[in-house]
Amino acid sequence: MAMRCVPIMEASQVATVRRAALQMARHAGLSEPETGALALIVTEAATNLVKHAQAGRVLLRTLDETEGPGVELLALDTGPGMAQVAQCLQDGYSTAGSPGTGLGAITRLATLWDLYSLPGHGTALLARVVHRASAAPTGELSHRSTPVSLAVGVVCVPHPGETVCGDAWMVIQQAEYCLVLVADGLGHGPAAADAAHAVVQACRQHPTRTPEELLAAAHAAAQGTRGAAVGLAEINTATRMLCFTGVGNIAGVVWTVAGSHDLASHNGIVGHNMRRRQVFTYPWSPDAVVVLHSDGLQSRWRLDTYPGLARRHPSLIAGVLYRDFTRERDDVTVIAVGVAPPAGSRTPPREE
Repeated sequence: MAMRCVPIMEASQVATVRRAALQMARHAGLSEPETGALALIVTEAATNLVKHAQAGRVLLRTLDETEGPGVELLALDTGPGMAQVAQCLQDGYSTAGSPGTGLGAITRLATLWDLYSLPGHGTALLARVVHRASAAPTGELSHRSTPVSLAVGVVCVPHPGETVCGDAWMVIQQAEYCLVLVADGLGHGPAAADAAHAVVQACRQHPTRTPEELLAAAHAAAQGTRGAAVGLAEINTATRMLCFTGVGNIAGVVWTVAGSHDLASHNGIVGHNMRRRQVFTYPWSPDAVVVLHSDGLQSRWRLDTYPGLARRHPSLIAGVLYRDFTRERDDVTVIAVGVAPPAGSRTPPREE
C-alpha cells in the first residue's frame, strides 16, 4: 500500500498534500462525497500544522481491503502540544485567532479518528476516510469489523531522495491469527525494494504456514536479489501467544502494562547467508502492543515515556515513534499492532 510523506512548513504545502490525497482517493475508489470529506480533512490538518506546529509533516497511506478501502492521514508535529485536548476539539476554541472549527470538522467527517498530544512534545492526529460500503459507523476509534479484534498502524517511508521504499511489510488476519512481517532490503532504492517485495510475496502466498516455514520460503524467494533482513511475528489471540522469528536487524518489542520483551533475531541475510532459523515464543495479553521496525528507526525508544500512548490507536503509536526516532538517512518502516479500541465512541481522547 502506497504512502506519501509531505513536510508542512509553510502555507503552499497545504495544496501539495491535498493534491496527493485526491490522487490517493481516486486510486482507493472513494466516492465524490468521500473524496470531498478527505480533501477537507487534509486541508484542515495541514493548515493546523502551519498555524500551530514548530515542525510538521503529513503521512498519507492507501488502505487495503481489510482496512478499507480508503485513505489514512497522520498529521505529526513536534510542538507545542495541547494541554487540554477536549477543549481543543470543541468548535469555536482557537489559540490562533481562527474560527476554531478545524478539529471538530475532522472528527465529524472521518470514518475513524484518534489524537494523541503531549505538551512540549507535539501532537499526532489520525483520520481515515473509508469507502462507505465497507465502513463502520463514523466516530472516534470506530473500525471495520475483522475476524480478530486487532488494529494495525503502519508507517513506511523511503530513503530521502528515493521514489521507492527498500522496505516492505505485510499484515494478514484470519480468525484468531494475525501475521505481521517487515522486510528491509539491503541498501535502498529499486534493488532493495525488489528484495523486500520478493520476501513479502513469498509469504503472502502461504499465509497458513508456520513462521519457520515462511522464513524458509522467504529465503528461497530472495535468492538472486540483494537479500533482506526479515522479522515475522505470529499472534494467536486464542492461545494468547506470540511467535517471532527473525534474521538481520529488524527490531521488535512486545509491550504490556506489566513490562516489555525485546524480540530476538539471528544474524544473517535472508536470501544469502541465513544460517539459522529459530522461533521464539512470548506471552500475549489483551493489553499487549507489538512493534516491529526496520533499522531506519532508532531502537532506544520506550512506550512508557509517552503516557497513555499505548492505549491509543496503533497508527498513532507508529506515527509518534517515526516522528521522534527516525534516522532520516534510510528507508524506515514501523508497524504497531494491538487490541482494537472500542468502536463508535464519540468521547474525546482521555487527558493524560
